[in-house]
Amino acid sequence: MKIALFTSSRADFGIYLPLLKALKGDSFFELHIMAFGTHLSEIHGNTVDQIIADGFDITFRIDTMPESDLPVAISQAMGKTIIDFAEIWNTQTYELVIALGDRYEMFAACSSIVPFGIPITHIHGGETTLGAIDDCFRHCITQMSTYHFTTTDLYRRRVIELKGNDNHVYNVGALSIDNLMSLSFYSIQEFRHKFNIDLNIPTILITFHPETVDFKHNEFYVKELIAALWKIQDYQFIITMPNADTMGNMIREQLAKFISKNKQAIGIESFGTLGYLSCMKNCSMMLGNTSSGFVEASYFNKYVINLGDRQKGRIITDNIFNCEINEECIVAAVENYKNYIPGSEPGIYGDGNTARKIIEILKNANA
Repeated sequence: MKIALFTSSRADFGIYLPLLKALKGDSFFELHIMAFGTHLSEIHGNTVDQIIADGFDITFRIDTMPESDLPVAISQAMGKTIIDFAEIWNTQTYELVIALGDRYEMFAACSSIVPFGIPITHIHGGETTLGAIDDCFRHCITQMSTYHFTTTDLYRRRVIELKGNDNHVYNVGALSIDNLMSLSFYSIQEFRHKFNIDLNIPTILITFHPETVDFKHNEFYVKELIAALWKIQDYQFIITMPNADTMGNMIREQLAKFISKNKQAIGIESFGTLGYLSCMKNCSMMLGNTSSGFVEASYFNKYVINLGDRQKGRIITDNIFNCEINEECIVAAVENYKNYIPGSEPGIYGDGNTARKIIEILKNANA
């Protein structure tokens, strides 16, 4: 079965890994990886190299990066993405396309498929992020798709509500849990040797993306975050850089200035999946507005300070503390870490067999 798999960023590739390995090892599937988005961006770390380093061939590389982080540039990039992918579908034949998540470039790539009638498999549908335009893109991809693999039963029910039926809608858990249960994480010593960062020092792992619905307030938000970080003295800050979103470059520039002036701060473009998860496992807490603070961090029972509305609507587990994006609230939330007692709440994102479940369902449906 000839299938295409879309990957547009370091984030989705890291989630895909267990599924990619399973697809590559199963002779039923002929896997073609299509890499685009920030994978091909130098400023975002040329993470296409990580795909190759992990042992996968790339069939198509499609340059879809916007020329800036302004709304007009992102809209134009979406149009270009549709045009470039349409050329592929016009000359290549595929039986299935796999897409993950909710980003604008993923939506554009999926939109290009619809006139060609190729079935789409969507992973991570039914979720809600009210502070990001990704929310509407995710639900649109759901409407375009034939197969749906959600991470919880709540999200499965939401997909059914969107579709109006339960055909091919499955709660299989999160691929990230497969990753977490199978990876051999770097020890603190190995991590220090590889990245020259000592996680024996109390550490806050920070990932802060723009809010893309109410994007005009992002400059205020990043200034409040930085003001709070200047007041926090007892931790080192590991700051991973934001996505290619509206006003993402502005946030990137502000964070880079802070990192250059603050001796506690370390800036990282991309750790790679193993490095990032190893850092998450060994840091004191997470701060920001990334989805990994919800799924992967729940596995570690990691204290997470979730800032603002970007992830509003996701399931809140006991380790997550919502915080307004203002200096006083952020400082107080960090201070509250000393009162945090990790719980024993069972994981809600599956049992670590998500990739196997997806493979079996797709094979049975297409035998």
